[in-house]
Amino acid sequence: MKFTSTRGGETASLDDALLSGIAGDGGLFIPESLPRFGIDEFDSAASIVEVARVLLTPFFDQSTLAPELDGILSETFCFPIPLVELPVVAGRAHLLELFHGPTAAFKDVGAGFLASCLGRLQKSADKPLTILVATSGDTGGAVAAAFDGRTGIRVVVLFPEGRVSARQARQLTCWGGNVLALAVQGSFDDCQALVKAVLADKSLNKRYRFTSANSINIGRLLPQCTYYAHSSLARYRETGRMPSYIVPTGNLGNALALMLTRQMGLPIGEVVLATNANRVIPDFLRDGRWAPGPSIPTLASAMDVGDPSNMERLRVSFGEAVELRGMMRAVSVSDEQIEQQIREDYSRYGFATCPHTATASVVYRQMDDHERRAQDWIVVATAHPAKFEQTVEPLIGGPVPLPESLRAILERPSRYHSIAPDLGAFEGMLHHGFHLDVATAAGDK
Repeated sequence: MKFTSTRGGETASLDDALLSGIAGDGGLFIPESLPRFGIDEFDSAASIVEVARVLLTPFFDQSTLAPELDGILSETFCFPIPLVELPVVAGRAHLLELFHGPTAAFKDVGAGFLASCLGRLQKSADKPLTILVATSGDTGGAVAAAFDGRTGIRVVVLFPEGRVSARQARQLTCWGGNVLALAVQGSFDDCQALVKAVLADKSLNKRYRFTSANSINIGRLLPQCTYYAHSSLARYRETGRMPSYIVPTGNLGNALALMLTRQMGLPIGEVVLATNANRVIPDFLRDGRWAPGPSIPTLASAMDVGDPSNMERLRVSFGEAVELRGMMRAVSVSDEQIEQQIREDYSRYGFATCPHTATASVVYRQMDDHERRAQDWIVVATAHPAKFEQTVEPLIGGPVPLPESLRAILERPSRYHSIAPDLGAFEGMLHHGFHLDVATAAGDK
């Protein structure tokens, strides 16, 4: 299978697309054509690894990684991804819990898959690979954890200084010598723009061999398709109905994976996107004008994106607003609604939800009884509430128990460096950042 740039100027193999992250013309890689499946092709696939093998095998056609696909999938899906039934009054609804990985967020799936692939591709290289990741919270921690200590691979994590929770910041900054954490003096969009500028700089790329671990890398999207395939098949086999999904989204990677999965023939009904106050996606679907702007800080900080990079993939793959309106809808949720929903979820269900999951829960609660009964709904839970204790615990009136994997991470020391959001500052830090004694660095915390 070949992958082509969204800007039409380049094609690449899976291996090259994974290694480069972004196309040479600045576009994002998408499959030249999507495979189509009949539901019966998954009849013998019960586990998520078995579903993944059927779903992803066509993408590995002619890849040097094809013989190692089973090992890659076993490493990626090494933790549970359960569907938990919600005790709703009208209709049926489930929570798809994507937060049982090492850093308690859905990004662990994509990051683990990418680490397994790049680690294998890097084995025969004579020069280190430098992975860039811009993050508004969960992505950077998942990527750093997945690549921590891997020989021949370095990671640079860029996050907006002062705009992530304390526990998120610790997960971004507590790793070993092959991970460099940079607090960018700006927003997530500044971090993302800096990553794109670095990847487009041919001189820098020649020296450092960059790729990206953001959802601009196709290697993040492919494994995310798998949990939608597996969960939709599970519900379809039980009920004979195609489940519909409500997905919290910021940079559109998780939502795009759902759209691609449905396009490949999996039994998926409606697609509803839940955004926070950064409403560029709902506004685009409403009036047809793509108008990205500065991101707005909200309680659902990992979704604070004013210019979602995967919109380029979505528009090239599925069309403009007029076409997209027939395929999905999007709803913007306020901080006040998020707070109220966290309280209600705890009161109704007896467990806490993170602010991002709460945006999806708000959208579900806004539906009338007829709409809830007409569909079998899956609400996507993207992160563990313990990552956002400063928001969640006052609302539910008590502590959120820490998952053991998260507790171990939070006990590690934190080290990072603060930089201006420009290429010169980044290049200067990269030049010596991996060699600094981080225990005495000025940005140390």
